Amino acid sequence: MYKLVSCRGRHAVLKGQSCFRPSLTKFHLASGAVCQKSVFKNPPKEVLQMPLCNFKPEEYKGMSKEHMMDIRRQYCNPMTMKVTYYKKPVFLHQGYMQWLWDVDGKRYLDMFAGVATVSVGHCHPKVTAATEQQLKKLWHTTNIYVYPPLHEYCEKLASYLPDPLKVIYLTNSGSEANDLAMLMARLHTGNFDIITFRGSYHGGSPQALGLTSDGAYKYPIANGLGCTNTMCPDVFRGLWGGSHCRDSPVQTIRECSCAQDHCMANEQYIKQLKETFATSVPTRIAAFFGEPIQVQTGFGRTGSHFWGFQGHDVIPDMVTMAKGIGNGFPMGAVVTTPEIAASFAKGIHFNTFGGNPMACAVASSVLDTIKEDGMQQNSLHVGTYLMTELAKLRDIYEIIGDVRGKGLQIGVEMVTDKVNRDPLPPEAMSAIFEDIKDMGVLIGKGGLFGQTFRIKPPMCITMEDADFFLAVFNKSIYNYMEKR
Repeated sequence: MYKLVSCRGRHAVLKGQSCFRPSLTKFHLASGAVCQKSVFKNPPKEVLQMPLCNFKPEEYKGMSKEHMMDIRRQYCNPMTMKVTYYKKPVFLHQGYMQWLWDVDGKRYLDMFAGVATVSVGHCHPKVTAATEQQLKKLWHTTNIYVYPPLHEYCEKLASYLPDPLKVIYLTNSGSEANDLAMLMARLHTGNFDIITFRGSYHGGSPQALGLTSDGAYKYPIANGLGCTNTMCPDVFRGLWGGSHCRDSPVQTIRECSCAQDHCMANEQYIKQLKETFATSVPTRIAAFFGEPIQVQTGFGRTGSHFWGFQGHDVIPDMVTMAKGIGNGFPMGAVVTTPEIAASFAKGIHFNTFGGNPMACAVASSVLDTIKEDGMQQNSLHVGTYLMTELAKLRDIYEIIGDVRGKGLQIGVEMVTDKVNRDPLPPEAMSAIFEDIKDMGVLIGKGGLFGQTFRIKPPMCITMEDADFFLAVFNKSIYNYMEKR
């Protein structure tokens, strides 16, 4: 069996202090559950001052918003409209570091980084300079020729990974990388079946859709044959686990019987995996796809380690990566052992664009920038602060059920109440989501029921930015609770 890990600003109410703690009154739901309603003596301030930025964007002089939406409806695939965020969409024009500007010149603090992809900041000067330099030399060639950027990058990337993970194949996306990893695992083991976690997302290609365990992404056609999912350890919503069981700066509020240094929930979830082997797959499988956290964990984002799997004292047989690898430039990679790579080389596989000179130059600069600018350390410092302060808001608001993550990879799960832990309805999530955007902050959404706010900013954000986001988030939750 082969394991595979898929890695794919400031102004608060009071800086450095938690947001206002209200007095609490209890009321009963129709279900009989007891909840708490916030009664604020000191509501959040109405005016939130965005941190200063000395970058001046270009004036937008392009097509109108109305014309863009007409084109989007008429010429873009309907899926483009389906996934468009917000009732009043954001029309982006320019970006710099942690900031984005729309066509009207409004500035936003980007706390989602283009779906956790802009790792070091929009148009980071160092990465931009490296890109421009390569543009003047050579845009494109393929692996049929030998060119410096490919080899310089592969050597550099390999230096960040432990032995024996030293053999690299470059792709254009995470879906492509996961497809290739599935193929490599099956070729090397001679087995076909693959296990993945429930609730996971590994891409939207026909093969990767089999790994993906989220009904929203599924189509009523055959895809990803040979893939089976098993229960994902979830100490907030799962069957087992609680306040002693999480590898995170913030524990869940759910109580459990586990001892401080011994998580019995871990044993229960392993039993579930064994049950999956007993009932759903052959005795021999090709691979187990497991995410350290069910979102993108590579390139220093978790803060404590460069790769998510390093926080769990395990070395996988393969690592797939994309997203932050190129700061938004299309790129992905599969890193594996010499033995597995040798099995793959028995046939011919060719990727026209994978590892092209532009992608390698960009990705190489990203690695340098993460190191030179201390972004992994910044992720740990600012991310831990954000989670700690968000946990204080969780203790205030009944609809914030859980705060989890590591570094600048944070999830805030919203619920109707903490007793039942039912997901906050889509219309409520949308109202809060829209309000946060209107106050100048962009975040994401995720979860099986769309109930989790995703906070994954560029790793260049400051404590000042974090305080501004916390104030906006506090205000938006307060606004919703007042209306409710």
